[in-house]
Amino acid sequence: MTGDSIALQDQKPMHMDQTALVMDTDYVTRGDQLVVAQIAVIPEDSIDSVWVKVARDQETMGWVHESELLSKVEPDDPISSFINLFSHRHLWYFVGLIGVALVVFLVRRGRRQRFRMVHVDDIATCYPTLLCLTLCGSALIYASMQRHVPETWVHFYFHPTLNPFGLPLLLGAFVLSIWLMLLLLIASLDEIRRQLPPVDAILYVLSLLAVMMVEYLLFSLAALALIGYPIYVIYTVWALRRYWKYYRPRYLCRKCGCKMRSLGRCPRCGTDNC
Repeated sequence: MTGDSIALQDQKPMHMDQTALVMDTDYVTRGDQLVVAQIAVIPEDSIDSVWVKVARDQETMGWVHESELLSKVEPDDPISSFINLFSHRHLWYFVGLIGVALVVFLVRRGRRQRFRMVHVDDIATCYPTLLCLTLCGSALIYASMQRHVPETWVHFYFHPTLNPFGLPLLLGAFVLSIWLMLLLLIASLDEIRRQLPPVDAILYVLSLLAVMMVEYLLFSLAALALIGYPIYVIYTVWALRRYWKYYRPRYLCRKCGCKMRSLGRCPRCGTDNC
């Protein structure tokens, strides 16, 4: 339980006027672990037609409206716990990462030092660009589920799975995008490690995460206003064209094999490649 308390009716609700019943009540509080024992549908109930019987132990069990239960409980599995944590605190993550990245950017600019960033001063690999595009697509799918089929997302929240092929199409696409983001993140980190010195690599990762946070927030809000889809198409075309024109690697360093956009000094080992 994540809410303060839930009142449980001892007697099962019946198909009659619910306001005329006087029932004994048990209470469960924050931190209690509950299991679902039974579900009943009472069409006459004007508050919520679905009742759920939950139990904390053999002595404490009872009935509660589904709507009240869902607002005060969290499934006991790591996937749902992460979803709940991120849903309630993601704005703080956005603000924190963006703030740190902005401070670092201003400091390096003040010292006339280079600040590498995806789309702006990128490294010679497509993985960060593809990671951002996949994240934006995932944000659009998530917002679309919340807007058009919220019951699908509620079902996934309480019955999560990492298998995208046993889910409805939209939900399966969302889970598949999460797996793709994980693979692209691993590939991006490996390329960043190979192409940049340690300090620059850390700063690039920081800026990449900040960009991803901003994009997630913007596309989630844009999808709710139905303008996220054309914006995503425009962004995809712009990002891929910019990568192909400015950051696509054409050469390899003759000493360390680092990818390079043009001939000259290797950004990793400093070898002059003519």
